[in-house]
Amino acid sequence: MDLQNQEERFEKVEPVSESGDQISLAPLLISVYRPPKSPRAQKSPYKYGSPFKSDRQSHSGRDGRPKKGGNGGKGTRGGLLDTGNDVLDPNDTNYDSNEENGQLKDSDLEEAFRKYKKKVTIIVEEYFATDDVESSANELRELGMPSFNYYFVKKLFSMAMDRHDKEKEMAAVLLSSIYAVVIDPQQVYKGFSELVEAADDLIVDIPDTVDVLASFIARAVVDDILPPAFLTKEMDLLPEDSIGVEVMNRAEKGYLTAPLHAEIIERKWGGSKNKTVDVMKARINNLLREYLVSGDKMEAFRCVKDLNVPFFHHEIVKGALIMAMEKGASEGRLLDFLKDAAEEGIINSSQITKGFGRLIDNVEDLSLDILSARELLQSLISKAASEGWLCASSLKSFSFQQEKYLEDNAARFFKIKIQPIIQEYFLSGDILEVISSLDLDNNTSFSVELSALFVKKLITMAMDRKNREKEMASVLLTSLSFPAEGFVNGFVMLVETADDTALDIPDVVEDLSMFLARAVVDEVLTPQYLEEIGAQCTGEDSIGSKAIKMARSLLRPRLSGERILRCWGGGDSSKPGWAIEDVKDKIGKLLEEYESGGEVREAFRCIKDLGMPFFHHEVVKKALVAVMEKKNERLWILLGECYSVGLITTNQMMKGFSRVSDSLEDLVLDVPDVEQQFAHYVDRAKIVGWLDSSFSCPAHVEENGSTS
Repeated sequence: MDLQNQEERFEKVEPVSESGDQISLAPLLISVYRPPKSPRAQKSPYKYGSPFKSDRQSHSGRDGRPKKGGNGGKGTRGGLLDTGNDVLDPNDTNYDSNEENGQLKDSDLEEAFRKYKKKVTIIVEEYFATDDVESSANELRELGMPSFNYYFVKKLFSMAMDRHDKEKEMAAVLLSSIYAVVIDPQQVYKGFSELVEAADDLIVDIPDTVDVLASFIARAVVDDILPPAFLTKEMDLLPEDSIGVEVMNRAEKGYLTAPLHAEIIERKWGGSKNKTVDVMKARINNLLREYLVSGDKMEAFRCVKDLNVPFFHHEIVKGALIMAMEKGASEGRLLDFLKDAAEEGIINSSQITKGFGRLIDNVEDLSLDILSARELLQSLISKAASEGWLCASSLKSFSFQQEKYLEDNAARFFKIKIQPIIQEYFLSGDILEVISSLDLDNNTSFSVELSALFVKKLITMAMDRKNREKEMASVLLTSLSFPAEGFVNGFVMLVETADDTALDIPDVVEDLSMFLARAVVDEVLTPQYLEEIGAQCTGEDSIGSKAIKMARSLLRPRLSGERILRCWGGGDSSKPGWAIEDVKDKIGKLLEEYESGGEVREAFRCIKDLGMPFFHHEVVKKALVAVMEKKNERLWILLGECYSVGLITTNQMMKGFSRVSDSLEDLVLDVPDVEQQFAHYVDRAKIVGWLDSSFSCPAHVEENGSTS
């Protein structure tokens, strides 16, 4: 295929309006041929009304002409052929007072743009052949037409889209290398915008346009070339039925919202296939150490650029700060390195902030090795903020951190103490030994802070192990008499540090979401607590936020509790979990035994042995049905005892009564007055506090109950 013709098919010459270099193409467009409108069956042979375009057309059945007479879609800035009052600004650098009405000659501007397009095509072809970034950058700079550079972006990627992965990766690397150096950010933005608008034409010759172009956009966001807001802004400007909308949706939902998306996108075309997280961390550590020895800042900057992982620069910031805290004598040199890297644009401001933020999140663990870590970090933040290369207001406050975590010697000792306790539990499975080691029997007021630290440590260690240990961790949580806030704060800490955990545990989203869902099923957390944890997540794109969303989706389906309970093997490592009919049968038998003279304690033990607290609503349902059928309130008394000791919660009571309400039409065949009885027991349950006042019976039940 002739690449020039391919580009000519979908290219639109648009007015270029850049600050400081305004050129109006309106006079040029006056002379552009506009064909008369014709029915769909008689499409104009000229794309976008230009006689210079190829007459090749899409066979998709889509009208290739622009909508609204060329005026664009929703939110666009007017038509390409609107020439009513387009005059040049006298302050424009291209303004010539000798020309009639201050207008540039159409032919001069058109000729300049045509020459630029030909030269750009040659530059891109040569780059794909030589892979010489520096030479390509110099050639583009020598063209001296910065206002047309948006076309270079468009041409570079449109040509790469129809080639192999090697050229796609080369295109992404080239633009990343010349961004803000040769090509202004506004031109890059406009180039991508035009690519998206041209997607309807590109897909005719490149069937996988949606995925490839979405990948380029996602890569540009990861490389900090495009702002994330590009996606939402462009969506507002595109027609709803355009291919460009599909591209933006694929970029956002298919790439940028995926866990660890930065590394996945970076490796899509083989660019970073040999760069694991551990390797990158080692290289970053080496370059920082070499810088401390040599003091050669320019060489250090070169090494940072050679890493070619701009999305991972926060690790450089974090490593440099830790090194400055460990080696006080090197603090000045390392801060000077970070300051100059920020001012030169080597490390952007978002990565600087993220590096400091990660250190704040981990300062409690760092304090185990550097006792004065909190004070040292506070000092580093103050110095960076005073020098102007850190926006301290965007960081979490230390006062909040101090309130949230216990940072005294007792907490440090406790964290050291619990690790071997958890390791031994994973070997023995002895829950009583854990309770004894924590001295929970004697320490009835186990602090919220220490409880949170234990929950965080237990789950973090379990996530890095097999399903057996994950199941054991969940079982242990149900057996600990921690205060409710301790469980909540422990999960909050896990969610907030999930981005860092992901560096060592890639499956953290799936594992943490399952731990959250399992905690709700086991009633370690209430659904309301899950919402509170989610409300404290910072950033919708964070790993923790994704885990919360996944946990909610896991809990949403009917009978989700049974599936979640079996996620790691059921009640223990040898039992995959009960079949639902078996559980119902066991519940029926234990209720019969109690009704025939059994003891309350024995009934409690049988209910606990089921190991399915999320299914206790079945106990409520069967007991209530038996009470109404047999007119015997012994089981009603059992429900009261179960509720008083917390064995059956309000949530399970509500579910049980709801299940009975749903089955009243069937029950009335055996118990004619069941509706009146049910209304009576609902009122009694509300009086004793089993049911919330918002619980209501079906309308016909309320009517029948009121007349009885």
